[in-house]
Amino acid sequence: MTTAHVPYIEIDGRRATTADDLMIPTLYGGYGHFTAMQVRDGRVRGLRLHLARLSEGTQEVFGADLDEELVRERVRHALEGAGVRDAALRVYVLWAPDAAAATLMVTVRPPATMPQAPQALMSVPYVRPVAHVKHLGGFAQTHYGKLAQREGFDEALLTGPGGEVVEGAITNIAFYDGTSVVWPDAPALYGITMALLEPRLPAAGLASVRRRVTLDGLSAYRAAFVTNSQGVAPVRRIDDTEFAVDEQLMKTVMSVYETTPWEVI
Repeated sequence: MTTAHVPYIEIDGRRATTADDLMIPTLYGGYGHFTAMQVRDGRVRGLRLHLARLSEGTQEVFGADLDEELVRERVRHALEGAGVRDAALRVYVLWAPDAAAATLMVTVRPPATMPQAPQALMSVPYVRPVAHVKHLGGFAQTHYGKLAQREGFDEALLTGPGGEVVEGAITNIAFYDGTSVVWPDAPALYGITMALLEPRLPAAGLASVRRRVTLDGLSAYRAAFVTNSQGVAPVRRIDDTEFAVDEQLMKTVMSVYETTPWEVI
C-alpha cells in the first residue's frame, strides 16, 4: 500500500525495493518524459491521450516506438501491487545507455483533486524548453512554484518575452472574455485536461479559441481558470490583477469536465 509521502514504485513490472532497482532512475532520470493521471476504480479520463503522449514523447526524445498495451499492462500491475483502484499515478519513460528498450517506471500515490479555492498566481519570466513535451528536469518550475508560495501565491505563472502568458508551473491556464474561453497561443504543454475540454466546450455553448495573451492585456478578461490532471480551479488574481469568479462559467466548464468519459485501463 502507498502512503502520502512514500509512493509505491514499480520498474519494468517489478517492485522497486533495492538500490539496484533504482539505479536507472537515479543515474538517468534527468533525461526522459512522463505522464501524470488520476485513476478512479481502475479508470482514467483521457487514457488514450495519456498513452499517445507517452508514445509521441518516446519517439521524439528517444527515437523509438513504445508499446501502448505494455504501458497499460504495467499500470494495471502497479495498481494491483499497491492494492488500490484509486490513485495519483505517473508513468515515466527512461532509457539507459546501450539498453535495448525503454525503462518504464510507474509510481502510485493516494488520489488527489484540484483545490477548489480560487487561486492566486505570480508571474515569473520563464518558458520551458521543448515545452510541448512533458519532460523531466523541472527545476525551474519547482523553484518558481515554491517562490510564488513563499510570496503568498498558490502557483507560478510562466511568461515569455514581452510578458506573454504561457502556462502555469504545473497547469494550463484559460481566460474568459465574456464570449470565448481563450487559451494562450504560446509554447506550452498541451495538458490532458485542456485537451479534453478544448474541443468539448463549444457544444456546451462556450467558444474555445487560442490567442496571444499578455500580462498588460489581462484587463480584457473577466475571469480565468487553471487545469491539470487533478481537475479545474478558478483564478482570483494574477499579480495585482483581480478576477471575479464567474460561477456560471465554472459551472459549465466543470460540467463538461465531469461528463468526460472514463476509460478502463
